[in-house]
Amino acid sequence: MSHVSSDSNSAAFEHLLSSTKATLHRIAQEFTPAVFASSLAAEDMVLTDLILRDKLNITIFSLETGRLHAETLGVLDKIQQRYNYTVTLFKPEQSAVDEYVKANGLDAFYNSVEMRKECCRIRKVEPLNRALAGNKAWITGQRKAQSTTRTALEIQEEDAAHSMTKFNPLADWSEDDVWHYIRQNDVPYNPLHDHGYPSIGCQPCTRAIEPGEDIRAGRWWWENPESKECGLHVVDGKLVRVKTA
Repeated sequence: MSHVSSDSNSAAFEHLLSSTKATLHRIAQEFTPAVFASSLAAEDMVLTDLILRDKLNITIFSLETGRLHAETLGVLDKIQQRYNYTVTLFKPEQSAVDEYVKANGLDAFYNSVEMRKECCRIRKVEPLNRALAGNKAWITGQRKAQSTTRTALEIQEEDAAHSMTKFNPLADWSEDDVWHYIRQNDVPYNPLHDHGYPSIGCQPCTRAIEPGEDIRAGRWWWENPESKECGLHVVDGKLVRVKTA
């Protein structure tokens, strides 16, 4: 898969990058303890590079669902080798996974949106809640351009569901911006991105996309676009969008 790069001399990109760096530094200074929830995808590798390059006081964690691609898990080794940093992993409660599988089957998430969201709750949402506990803010790699469910995304939001502040520093970044930064800084990334996977989740719930498809078309491809969230990023009265300059 080819990745289009932005103009390396683009003043607009440099301004965007400067603003993102300023946001991350402000989080590290004013919202300690803060954590970055990394999915190990391209956007998250940009944030990983920015955080570790500047040695910011932000802990990086990832959710190891038990159904990730081998290539995704391999990114953890790349981070260790490149930055000498070990990403903290949070896994689902094995008893909950076993109960779900026994009652519904290993791949019951294909049967309905409800079954899929219950699997996401067990493998992602509950571990996320443990990962966020005791922190003042959390950071994500979400971008407005990723899907119809994220067009209202703001850089800073008040997450009432977790009683903390949530930051999306790359909210205004385009796909081109992400790949320009990766190429410019030789940032390690998931090799699945080179094989038609712009958005990567659990292995059975992710497929490569066709040319011209939406970048998140490969996530839960059997569902309608409006339902394609796993519950990690709640809205519906539990998330307050905060306009920032």
